Amino acid sequence: MTDTDWTAWQQSWDRQQEWYMPDREERFRVMLDMVEAFVGPKPRVLDLACGTGSITDRLLKRFPEATSTGVDLDPALLTIAEGYFAGDERVTFVTADLKDPAWTALLPHDSYDAVLTATALHWLHTEPLTALYGQLGGLVREGGVFMNADHMIDETTPRINAAERAHRHAAMDRAKEAGALDWADWWALAAKDPVLAEPTARRYEIYGEHADGDMPSARRHAEILRASGFGEARAVWASPSDTMVLAVR
Repeated sequence: MTDTDWTAWQQSWDRQQEWYMPDREERFRVMLDMVEAFVGPKPRVLDLACGTGSITDRLLKRFPEATSTGVDLDPALLTIAEGYFAGDERVTFVTADLKDPAWTALLPHDSYDAVLTATALHWLHTEPLTALYGQLGGLVREGGVFMNADHMIDETTPRINAAERAHRHAAMDRAKEAGALDWADWWALAAKDPVLAEPTARRYEIYGEHADGDMPSARRHAEILRASGFGEARAVWASPSDTMVLAVR
């Protein structure tokens, strides 16, 4: 494993995600702006459904005195994360299923200044999402924040949604013709890698090809968060396709 270029895998994941979300870095910047605004530059962060640790990477580069707990169930992405952050005592990774009611017992801390997630919880349907938000209401300290940047569909604007989607997919098609990797391409490469092949196979046993949740609107996310113990919640950033909701305990 020591010969694996974990930085290259981390960067490859970032490029693949940017094919879907060209404004991905902007959402991370705003997310960390809000972390600093509410809890300062030395936060204890829970990187929820952390994947390869993209949020944690940007968190520590901006706030060197921060600490992060990354939690995920994907064995392949966690393998990359653990390799990339190996030796960094500021980072801990936990393997857990967010749909398991007992997942919080696996965490090293009882509370966090900030819980952050991006492009992950759309895999959950509304019922498990509501249960998860209820648990987060108990994990985020008083005055702390939760932020979720993800696909949040406003079904009251079908013409806007259709036009945005068509325009975005046309740009994605052009990028694909120029050599960009999509989700399936990236996982095909991981499946052929000597180190990632086995955890990738386990990943497909867990998830299948892809999961599809309900993708409720930002307004609905905010309603559920307020019902889960957060004092305030609203969108603080949006692109034509995605939204980031911030909730304050």
